[in-house]
Amino acid sequence: MLAVCILLCFLSGGLLAVRFLLPTHRPLNRIWLGLSLGLLLMMWLPALGAFVWRFSFEMQLWSLIPLAAIVGVCYLARDRRPVRAWDGRETAFLREVLIVLVPLTALCAYLQYTHVCRVDEWGNWNVGQSTYGDLMMHLSFVTGLKDAHFPADYPFYPGKTLSYPFLADSLSTSFYLLGMNLQLAVIVPSVLMIALLILGVMVLSRDLTRGRKTVVMATCLFFLNGGLGFLYDFDQAAGVSWDGTPTFVERLRVIMEGYYKTPTNQPDPNNLRWSNMIADLLTPQRTLMAGYCMVVPCLYLLFAAFRKGRERKDLREIVLLGIWGGALPLIHTQSFLALGLSSFGLMVYDLIHAGKGADEEGKAGGTRFGVLRSYLLYALIAVLLAAPQLFGFTFRQVFSGEEKVSFLAFQFNWVNNPGGRGMRDFYVWFYVKNIGLPFLLLLGAMLEKDPHMRRILAASIPIWLVAEFIRFQPNEYDNNKLFYLAYLLDCMVISDYAAMLYRRMKGVRAWPLLAGGFLFCFFFSAGLTLARECVSDYVAFSSAAVEAGEFVRDETEEGSVFMTGTQHLNPVSAIAGRQVVCGPDLYLYWHGISTGERHLEQTAFYEDPANHLDVLEKYGVDYVYVSSYERSDYRVDTAYMDEHFEKVFENGEAAVYRVPKEET
Repeated sequence: MLAVCILLCFLSGGLLAVRFLLPTHRPLNRIWLGLSLGLLLMMWLPALGAFVWRFSFEMQLWSLIPLAAIVGVCYLARDRRPVRAWDGRETAFLREVLIVLVPLTALCAYLQYTHVCRVDEWGNWNVGQSTYGDLMMHLSFVTGLKDAHFPADYPFYPGKTLSYPFLADSLSTSFYLLGMNLQLAVIVPSVLMIALLILGVMVLSRDLTRGRKTVVMATCLFFLNGGLGFLYDFDQAAGVSWDGTPTFVERLRVIMEGYYKTPTNQPDPNNLRWSNMIADLLTPQRTLMAGYCMVVPCLYLLFAAFRKGRERKDLREIVLLGIWGGALPLIHTQSFLALGLSSFGLMVYDLIHAGKGADEEGKAGGTRFGVLRSYLLYALIAVLLAAPQLFGFTFRQVFSGEEKVSFLAFQFNWVNNPGGRGMRDFYVWFYVKNIGLPFLLLLGAMLEKDPHMRRILAASIPIWLVAEFIRFQPNEYDNNKLFYLAYLLDCMVISDYAAMLYRRMKGVRAWPLLAGGFLFCFFFSAGLTLARECVSDYVAFSSAAVEAGEFVRDETEEGSVFMTGTQHLNPVSAIAGRQVVCGPDLYLYWHGISTGERHLEQTAFYEDPANHLDVLEKYGVDYVYVSSYERSDYRVDTAYMDEHFEKVFENGEAAVYRVPKEET
């Protein structure tokens, strides 16, 4: 398959580039970095070409030329030191990696299969609980970016530049253009990114923790995060219900069958908001998934480039870190912000400790000028590359005069203080019940006079503080994308601290029982959440809706504009990739776009088309789509359209009308 061949070319290019630039890094680290770099290049190179030409099939092939040029430059700039060889330590680490990577990746792959438009025996496209809302937006981007010229418009709000970070979705568009069907074009890069993220967290943990078991612990704490929400679910659950069913069983049924009734995600009434990383973030949020996959290599390079505190740094590491960090905004803006904040915290720590001698406990030797010069070089490269993305896309969305909702605002304590109207839970208790015992261990670790832990905390605390005091999205919940990256670094500290407590309490006879209790509290909520997600199953598109979407995709002109309703389950945009006059507020409101005028115009047209043909002319509408959603939301005058428009498609679910040019 051509898509796989192109992917292998990019992955091979990334492996060669890292082999040339960083030969002294451990073999598994190089493999992971190389694969990640190859994927980064596959996101960016075709997209850069689309700013000049189009994001087409041919552009995917032409992008191999700059890939070869980049590998050539890396060869010319190569580090001529001997390549670090594979040894027994790498073999031991590989065993640990496989023990964690294989089951977690298999779980994530299964969720991708069941949650990304799984086709059932009746031809319906099914999704899961966590993808029921977000997936259709991403599918609209994947299909809508096909053959587009960048910067593209929102597919469900033409005329408005797509400012949302889109490279994760354009990567799937590349696979789609190269011959994969829509489902595989989404699933294949997603599984690859998740696998690289899991491997990356383990590699980062190996560098930042001080034991073999701590690598596994840190990785599990991050991906199998939960909290103490299970206490709410099973509180007073020892009795029986009215029909004799044990209360415990009834509560379990609610978790497994209810819509967002899991112990990690119950906004009301229990204020449980620390959603599970796999179920509620990586599976539905493709932009976050890509951002985390790409920011973890930056964190690794950050700690690697500034590890020993020498005044003379490895220039290749610093330049690669700057380029990689500068590529983040159009992948995931929050990941770029988190990297900047963690870099600032680490720089401050290193400047404070400069000149005190370099060691492996985190003191940053060298002169302050030497330390500052290295950090500023990295920052300069990253900022120069990020600036066009930020000013051309991110800031345009945040500060555009058209938006009617507030992005940046002061708001203390995240979702525990909704709208700044007052805290629902006491401050510390909110995090204890949401994050669970790891939060208490983190508080304990902060009291330790351990330079290694404190240096990592110096990188995580700025992210946490900024996310705690500033709301960056109209949806206050979205600050969790920052919190989780701070928590990723905190997991390293928590794991080391837990290992220290374990060593100190080995003589306590009840310690195995205590350890078992800790592990139960760590992971029980996550286990219930993931079990619920594995069995969740909802129909997104009926077979008739799929038939309508595929007709629009195959039988209407690319670039044509459709009048549809504002439902988020819209096959015209999601399956066919056609532009619609106005999509759902479920997406557009949170992107800062005011849709009131277009909503009124849509209603007016559907209910009285004879007197509102000017709406079709205003937006250049080529087709009108009428499905069960439109008939439910409007009093559609189909009689007029049957008489004056050409009906080019109809089944039991939907009809498609071509708008005659003279009518507009």
